[in-house]
Order: sequence, then structure tokens, then C-alpha cells
Amino acid sequence: MAEASVHTAVDARGVATVTLANAAKLNTLHPALMRDFVAAVEGLAAIPALRAVVLRGEGERAFIGGADITAMAGLDAAGARAFITLVHRCCAVLRACPVPVIARLAGWTLGAGLEVAAAADLRIAESAARFGMPEVRIGIPSVVEAALLPGLIGWGRARRLLLTGETIDAATAGAWGLVEEVVAHDALDTAVERVLEGILASGPRAVRLQKELIAAWEDLPPAAAVRRGIDAFAQAWESEEPRRMMGQFLGRMRRRKTTPASE
Repeated sequence: MAEASVHTAVDARGVATVTLANAAKLNTLHPALMRDFVAAVEGLAAIPALRAVVLRGEGERAFIGGADITAMAGLDAAGARAFITLVHRCCAVLRACPVPVIARLAGWTLGAGLEVAAAADLRIAESAARFGMPEVRIGIPSVVEAALLPGLIGWGRARRLLLTGETIDAATAGAWGLVEEVVAHDALDTAVERVLEGILASGPRAVRLQKELIAAWEDLPPAAAVRRGIDAFAQAWESEEPRRMMGQFLGRMRRRKTTPASE
């Protein structure tokens, strides 16, 4: 059996693909894999030319099938605290990543896997994907980044997932707002690429500022969030990016006005 690992690759565009490689166990998370994952994402975040991260599981049976129950079964209270803190770190490192993180969701996304997906910026799922938070069915509550779920799907639906442990299909996940897009399996990579095209067509600094601002909005009251936005707008002008990109836009508009219409 292949040893679980984390694979990373960065293409010429600055798009990193991070693969959790534990397909034999549905890419479930155990301590060593989680530590490797945190280190891998932190390493990518330090790359100045990084533009986006695509997160996926090895194979097509699961994105992440949850936390490793074998690893959890022998925990005591202190060990449980350390284990769940590692799960949180896997989520927090995605939220702290300075560029957009897209979760590519095929197959099962359960428990800790759904928390990791919730910590991504965007979620794209195949139509056969399944989602759930089954922790209560094995005697533990859903915690850490499960706290993000009410913001994505509302309190009632979050309660339904967390209190019943039921599994929902991709169509339901899409209708609830748990994922941003649901596509056929053979269109999944194309859908991810379409989102990447929008990110890559945008200003790299602007996208980083926007992600940072969105994170701030989550914790700030409206008036403070507006003030933070004013600061971010001013920050954008500390680089040449707005002038350059606006100049390019205006140049395209002028060329369109001076180009004779085809007859």
C-alpha cells in the first residue's frame, strides 16, 4: 500500500495543485498527513508569483473522506485536543493563504474533509459527489471549521447536517450554497479551469487584497468593514497595478471606437 503523502506542483502561470494522496483510505486525514499538508501550503504561500491553489484528493473516490477513525479511536482528552488542533491548522492555513483556494470535489467529502472544503474560497463539485458531517454518529461533535457552515448554508441547514449526520448529494449541496458549482464528472477540471481563468485575468495584487478584505469582513461589523475597504482601496494604489490595468482597459476602449465596423 502506498504511503500517504501530499503532492504539490506549480505551473508556469503560478497555479499550484495540492493533492492529498491517501486514496486507499479515501484520503482521510491522519496526523502525519496533516502536518505535511500544513507545511506544503505554507511553503506555497511564500511564493511571490503564486496566483491560485487547486486542492484535490488523490483519485476520484473522495476529496477527503474525513479524519482517520483508526487514529482517533485511541485518543484521550489531551490527544484529542492535539488531533483536532491539527485539523484546524489544515483549515486555517487555507484561509491564511494569500491567493484564492479552489476545492475540486469528487466523490466523498465528509467530516474534516468538509471542514477543509469550507475553508477554501471556492468549491466546485462533480454531480456524483456526496457531502456530510457524520461525527455525531461516532460519538463526537463536529467542531473547528464546521463553524463556517452556517455562513455558507444557514443555521437551519447547518443544524440538520451536524445534528443528524446525514449525507446530501451534490444537487442539494449546490441548492444550499455549500458548493458554488456542480458539473458532470468529465467537466470538473474544465469548470475549475474556467474559474482559474477569471482569477488569472485579474490583477494579482488586487486579488490578494480582495481575499484579505473578504476575510476581514467575516469578523467586522458593517461600518468597520466599510472602513477596512477604504484602506484596501488606497493600498491598491501603492503599486502600479491599477494605473497599468486601467490604462490597458482604456486603450482597448479607444481602439474599439476607432476601428471601422465590419460591413
